[in-house]
Amino acid sequence: MFSLNSSDRYLLYKGDCDMRRGAYSLSGLVRNELRRNPLNGDVFVFLNRRRTCIKLLRWESGGFVLFSKHLEKGTYTRPAGTRSDAVLSWAELVLMIEGIVVKKSVQKPRYQLFSS
Repeated sequence: MFSLNSSDRYLLYKGDCDMRRGAYSLSGLVRNELRRNPLNGDVFVFLNRRRTCIKLLRWESGGFVLFSKHLEKGTYTRPAGTRSDAVLSWAELVLMIEGIVVKKSVQKPRYQLFSS
């Protein structure tokens, strides 16, 4: 089943990406430039130079899943404070895709349960 959720890890690619690339070409980019394994279940996020198109690449059992969205109007904005090859939270990804720009954000501490 094709699904993304808050338990996934999202990695934003630092550079601009040619959106003509398919799943296997993007997985090569992940392996060669990001030095990560594209088969580990992480979701890799790519933006084009004009920030009008976004692609998310993920390995699920049996093959790659490639999510793509092209904006007819407007642009995507990288979340504030993201470094190169940043790990995004689910909330940051949703805000970026929906076009919501947060001017000031304060995240209050929360307890998290970690399974070992």
